[in-house]
Amino acid sequence: MAGTVITVAQQKGGAGKTTLAVNLAVALIDRGRSVALLDTDPQGSLGRWFMARRERLGQAGLEFSTSSAWGVSYEVEKLKKLVDFVIIDTPPKVDSDLRPALREADLIVVPIGASLVDLWATEGVLDLARREGKRPKIVLNRVRKGTRLDAEVRTAAAELEGEMATAFLTHRTAFAETLGQGLGVAEAARKTPAAAEIGALLAELLPAEG
Repeated sequence: MAGTVITVAQQKGGAGKTTLAVNLAVALIDRGRSVALLDTDPQGSLGRWFMARRERLGQAGLEFSTSSAWGVSYEVEKLKKLVDFVIIDTPPKVDSDLRPALREADLIVVPIGASLVDLWATEGVLDLARREGKRPKIVLNRVRKGTRLDAEVRTAAAELEGEMATAFLTHRTAFAETLGQGLGVAEAARKTPAAAEIGALLAELLPAEG
């Protein structure tokens, strides 16, 4: 059976694509699933995380590959024969180069930073996904609960052409710290609010893995 493909996409840089990709990957590994990461972003943040992970742990515990935008379909075809899940990290832009990663996805996850600027930038990704016949899952990231801005972003996000996840990630230093260490938040300390947020998000995105 072919592996499930998850594409993480967002036009605006700094929305938390790589953070979301690696933490979903680590959470799936923790549940006994095999995972491959595919980095299509020339910035290479996912690759740096992978190398930091190998240096820290000796072995990464997951597959890793890179690809140009138009090589995605070929890489995905290979990887999903080897693993249960393929997670694609994409560049912070929206153009025709993004379409192969959206087309190959069984699930598209669109992180939105807690700002209206991030929200506006999401419309291009959602439009491309719609053209591919996909309905993405929108995930709020770096949320500051109880603020007026949080309420405004939630209200506006609910009107977008995507399904907004109930689970969200709050603004926590643990996400940035563990990313630099080549880890996921659950590996640094299992019983933390950050690990609980990733667990709740995974359970919503992939109920069978929750």
